[in-house]
Amino acid sequence: MIKAHSFHIPVMGIGYTIDTPLKVSHYGIDSVISLVDDIIIEKLRKMYCEKFEIPYKEISEKVEDFRAERITSYLNLVHELAEKKFDEVKQMAKNKSDELKSYFSMLPDSSEIKHEFKKRLNANVNIQEIGSWLKDKLSMGSIDVNIMTKVDKENYKNGELLPSEYNDAHAALRGFANSKLSSSMILSAGMNPRLYSYIENFEDFYPNEEGEIRKKIVLKVSDFRSAFIQGKFLAKKGIWISEYRIESGLNCGGHAFASDGYLMGPILAEFRDRRQELVETLFETLKAALLTKGRTIPNAPLAIKVTAQGGVGTAEEHSFLIDQYKLDSVGWGTPFLLVPEATTVDDATLNKMALAKEKDLYLSNISPLGVPFHSLRGNTKDAEKRSFIDKGRPGSACPKKFVALNKEFTEKGICTASRQYQHLKLNEILNLDISDEAKASMNAQVIEKSCTCVGLGTSALLAYNLDTKVEGEGVSVCPGPNMAYFSKRMKLKEIIDHIYGRKDVPISEDRPHMFLKELSIYIEYLSSKITEAHHTLTKKQEKYLMNFAENLSGGISYYKTLFSTLKEDALSNGNAILSEFDEGLNRILSLKLELSQLAIVDK
Repeated sequence: MIKAHSFHIPVMGIGYTIDTPLKVSHYGIDSVISLVDDIIIEKLRKMYCEKFEIPYKEISEKVEDFRAERITSYLNLVHELAEKKFDEVKQMAKNKSDELKSYFSMLPDSSEIKHEFKKRLNANVNIQEIGSWLKDKLSMGSIDVNIMTKVDKENYKNGELLPSEYNDAHAALRGFANSKLSSSMILSAGMNPRLYSYIENFEDFYPNEEGEIRKKIVLKVSDFRSAFIQGKFLAKKGIWISEYRIESGLNCGGHAFASDGYLMGPILAEFRDRRQELVETLFETLKAALLTKGRTIPNAPLAIKVTAQGGVGTAEEHSFLIDQYKLDSVGWGTPFLLVPEATTVDDATLNKMALAKEKDLYLSNISPLGVPFHSLRGNTKDAEKRSFIDKGRPGSACPKKFVALNKEFTEKGICTASRQYQHLKLNEILNLDISDEAKASMNAQVIEKSCTCVGLGTSALLAYNLDTKVEGEGVSVCPGPNMAYFSKRMKLKEIIDHIYGRKDVPISEDRPHMFLKELSIYIEYLSSKITEAHHTLTKKQEKYLMNFAENLSGGISYYKTLFSTLKEDALSNGNAILSEFDEGLNRILSLKLELSQLAIVDK
C-alpha cells in the first residue's frame, strides 16, 4: 500500500495527540499516541465507549497488570473505531461523500492515486468498479505509539518491588505488543538496554520470510552515530529498526536534546549518504542473530525509512527536506496544536499559543527529567506552581508519579517536582556551608521544576470536560519555537494545503528559515552554558564547549557550501540566508574568544 502523505503528525505532550488517529487516520495521515499516562488513556477509553455505545468495563488498579491492560484495550478501541471510519470512507463512493472528497482533496497534487481517481470519475467508470479500486488503493494512516525509554519507573505491590517487566515503559511496550495494531512503536529519549532487550519477548517485532514486520520499531535519534549504535544493539537481538526519525536537537517542541552542536542539515546529509551502508551492515548483524535464534531469515535486506522533524513551517522547507535529503516523510508538530480537527487542546491553551510571540516561547529547566524543555510563558501549570511557592509549600503533590525516578533521598524513586523531594532538597541546601547567594541560586533551581507528567495531559481532559479532580486544572504546554510564527486556529484542510504549497496560511514575515532558527537557538544555548561556567569552568567543560562551538562552525560551513550551489527555484532568499549564516559564524567566534579567556578551576 502506497503511503498517502509526505508528512506525519509526531507525538506532542502526553494528551495533545492522545486520540489524533481517530481524527485523521481515515484521511491517510500517520500520527502518534503517547503511552506515558494510562490514567488518561483509561478515561478516554470510557468516554469513547460511551460515545459509540460500546460496552465498557473499568480496568482498575486492582487488576493484575492494569497499566498494560489499559493500554492494550485503548489501542484496540482506537484501532476498531478508526478502521470502521476508514471503511465508511471507502464505502461512500456511491454518493461521493464529503469524507471521500476530503480524503482526495488533502492528498498532495503529485499523488498518483489522486490523478487516477479523477480520471476514473471523468471516464464515468461504474460505481462498483470504483469501490473495488478504492478498497485496493486507499491507505489508512498508521496508528503509532511513543514510549519515552527513560520514563521507566519501578513499581511496587504490597511494598515489594515488582519484576522489571512491570516498570512503566516495559508495561507500555507490552500493552502495545498485545494490541491488534499493525503499526510502529517509536522509542525516544535515549537508549534503555533493558527495555530494548525486553522487545525480544514478542513475536510481532520479528520479520517473516518476505521481510514483513507486524509491529515495527522507529528510533528517534539526533545523529547517525547514535542510530548506528542503537540499531546494531537491537539487530544483535534479531530486531530491525524500520525507521530512523531525526529530530532537531533544539528546534522542536517538548524535551530538547542538544546534539553537541551538530546541526540538522549535516546530520540529514550523513543519513542520506550512508543510508545503504546502514542497511547492509545492520542486516548482516540481523541475519546472524536470527540464525542463532533459529528464526526465519528474510530473503532480502530489509528497508529502512529516514524521516525528520523539528521547526519546519513552509511548503518550501518541506519540499527541500524531502528532495535534498531523500526523506520518506517530514514531521509537522507545533502548527498542528492550532488545528482542533487533529489535536486535542482546550480552548484557553489554544488561544494562548495562537497569541504567542518569540518572547513567550523559551527553553526552560522545568522538566523533572533534567532535560531542557520548551515551554510557553504564562501557562496555567506554572501559575499553579507559583501559588504553591508563595504559600511556602513548593512542589507538586505528585498524584501520578510517572517521573518518580530520583533516589537521592529515598529508596523508592520520587519526582524532583514533588513536594516531598523539594522539601528534602531545600533543607539540605539550608545546611550547606556556602554563601546566601549560592543558596538562593540552588533553591531557585530546585523549585523551578514543574509537574509536567500531569500538566501535559490535563488539556485533553479539559477539552472533553472530563474529571480533573486528581490532576487539577493546571496545563503544561510544550510547543516548539515555530509557534511564534503561526497566529490563528486552523482547519485541517488549511494546514495540509499549506504543507503542500497549494495555499499558504498566514505566518509572520520575520520568520527565519528553519535551519537559521535552529542555529540561533544553538548559539543562545552555547552562550548560556559559557555564562554559567564563568566562575566554575573545568578543563573538561572547556573542551566540551569548545568542541560544541567547532561543531556549530562546521555546520555553518556546510550550509554556506550547500546554499551557494542551490538554484533559486530550490531556495528563495538564498543570499539573505547566507548573510545570516555569516552573522552566526561571527557570533560563534566571539563566544569562543570569551570561553578562551575564562579562568579554569582546578578540578
